Amino acid sequence: MRNSALTFGLIVCVLLVGSLTGAGAAELVKYTVKDGAIAQSLTGKKGNPAKGRKAAIHRKKGNCLACHKMPVPEQLFHGNVGPDLAKVGERYSEGELRLRLVNSKAINEDTTMPAFYRTAGLHRVMKQWKGKTILSASEVEDIVAYLVTLR
Repeated sequence: MRNSALTFGLIVCVLLVGSLTGAGAAELVKYTVKDGAIAQSLTGKKGNPAKGRKAAIHRKKGNCLACHKMPVPEQLFHGNVGPDLAKVGERYSEGELRLRLVNSKAINEDTTMPAFYRTAGLHRVMKQWKGKTILSASEVEDIVAYLVTLR
């Protein structure tokens, strides 16, 4: 069963990455990982929770619904590969959420969750996406701002 779930997760990630618009090839903001978190905002300011909600459920941006159930009743077809994101703001700090979005492999190297703000060390990246992030730094911050409201 674990292999079929892993295979499904990989297929979802391939489809997700293949359909994304990409945040561009701008230089990545430098950040520090300490104690399982990125404490400092990538933009130097708090994100916008309303924009973050839109990006999180946007099927060609964050697309969290591909793998996670979320408290977003107006959207159909929530995933069940990743954990339920209801009350995720109670379980994790802003910094912990930020690291999970930026590079989830830093937490769990076996995860099927893509690194939304990473360009190096990736495998089987389509030519058109090389050097590009899935989300911009401001989109990461907006999604983090939204996720911490889920209490």
